[in-house]
Amino acid sequence: MATAKHPASQPASGTAPTSAPDPAGASAPGPAPRSDQGPAPSPSPATSPAKAQSPARPRPTLSPKRREQSRREFIRTSILGLGVLGATLAGMIPLIGQAQARLRPPGAIKDRLQEQEFLAACIKCGQCVQVCPVEAIHLADLIDGVGVGTPYIQARNQACDFSCEGLQCVLACPTGALTHDIDYPAQARMGLARLSRPESCLAVLGQGFKGQARGPDFTGKLRYDEVDRWNPTQVADQPYDLDLCDLCRRQCPIEIRLAQCAAGKPPSGDANQCPPRAAIRLEPQAKGGALPVVLDGCVGCGVCEMICPVEPAAIVIDIDRVTDVAPAV
Repeated sequence: MATAKHPASQPASGTAPTSAPDPAGASAPGPAPRSDQGPAPSPSPATSPAKAQSPARPRPTLSPKRREQSRREFIRTSILGLGVLGATLAGMIPLIGQAQARLRPPGAIKDRLQEQEFLAACIKCGQCVQVCPVEAIHLADLIDGVGVGTPYIQARNQACDFSCEGLQCVLACPTGALTHDIDYPAQARMGLARLSRPESCLAVLGQGFKGQARGPDFTGKLRYDEVDRWNPTQVADQPYDLDLCDLCRRQCPIEIRLAQCAAGKPPSGDANQCPPRAAIRLEPQAKGGALPVVLDGCVGCGVCEMICPVEPAAIVIDIDRVTDVAPAV
């Protein structure tokens, strides 16, 4: 008689079948995901095993040549920084010593040896630079120390010849650092001319002058009325032929205006442009020649220093002195 085989017990309906335990103790892999369900989600960082950290890269070692180059660059930069600092501090010496360091444009607030008021009033806008017809005005740079950005004039290179007549730099100044109390060139007090080297002055030596006053390469400008009434002309384009050198007086803007007024032709037809006093004259000497004598009409514009044909100039501008005569109003 055949023995009936009993089927394996089936789980109850609705209960998932259980897998037999793995003899090795590992769980059997679950069923593969269906293709319509997409890839299985990656395990969360919290449950994923910690990744092994890669070892830190060693810092590259500088070659002896590169190390020496870096050291030199550091030393050079340090020296440059100290040099700039030293130059800036050196630029403070004139102000600390109460000595004016620069020839300023016409109308600059000036109290003899002090110019703190000017430095405080100037906002370094550069408006005066833009309106100067002969480009005589420059702005101080970092190497100039105190007063960076303030206007100044280097008379030997390019003096103020009052070509504008109306003192355009004064009119352009928005703060009054170039005081609006003056209206005409004769009222300016920029400095005072001085014959510093009479032994080299051609007039004193009784010598004439022929040729270009400062040579063919000089770039300075002056307004020569007989050439162009309105536009400045290169000095190098105007050669001279003088029996006795009188360039300091001949090209003085104050003396030129005095001559025009004496001839009944004041500048721009404005009698107020006529200076009340002379600025310089030549006094004949018993042994010959003539001595340039600076008078109280000098305003310190610097044209005499600029046009002087000898090197260094025989006549210069003292920027810490002005005439004691009050400017005519």
